Amino acid sequence: MNIRKIITFTEDIHTEGGRPVDPPARTAVVLAVIENPWAGQGFVEDLLPGIDAAAPELGALLAPRVTEALGAPVEAYGKAAIVGLDGEVEHGSGLIHTLKFGDFFRKAANATTLLPAVEKRAAPGAVFDIPLKHVTDATIRSHHQSIEVRVPDGPRADEIVIGLAAAAQGRPQARLAPLSSER
Repeated sequence: MNIRKIITFTEDIHTEGGRPVDPPARTAVVLAVIENPWAGQGFVEDLLPGIDAAAPELGALLAPRVTEALGAPVEAYGKAAIVGLDGEVEHGSGLIHTLKFGDFFRKAANATTLLPAVEKRAAPGAVFDIPLKHVTDATIRSHHQSIEVRVPDGPRADEIVIGLAAAAQGRPQARLAPLSSER
C-alpha cells in the first residue's frame, strides 16, 4: 500500500446555540490518502487480493491515530472513503466494508454496533460528511451526527481517501426525546 499522506483533524465546540458546552464537545478525524490498489488495471473482477493487502494495514494504522487524536473514550464513530475519478466507488467500499478494516476501530472504541459509513467517487477537494452513531447503541439519537471534512488536493484520480471519525460525546446541546418515546 502506498500512502501519500495522513491528515488529522480535531474540533472542540465550546458554544452551541448561544450556550456554553462544558466540557467542550470534541471530534476527531484521521484520513489516509492512498494510491488506489486497482488504479490502471481496468475492471478488476476479484477485489479480494487488494482488500486483503490494504484493509488490515489501514485499519491498524488509522484506528489508534483517531482514538489518540480524540483524547477521550470514543462514544460515536464512523468511516469513509472517497475514490478518485479513475476508480470505482466499489474500490473504496471494498476497503472500508470489511471486518479486516473496521474491527480495528471497533476494538479501539470498545464498540459493538455497526460502523456507519459514507463512500463516493469525487474530484480532489470534495467535501464529504462522515456519519457517526453511538458505539454500543445505534438508537441513541444524541450521538447521530456528521463530521464534514475534505482534502484540498485529494483524492487524485488514481487515489482513495480513507477515513475514520470519532466523537467523545453526542451532539452539543442534544435534546431529542429517546426513540423509545415514539413506540
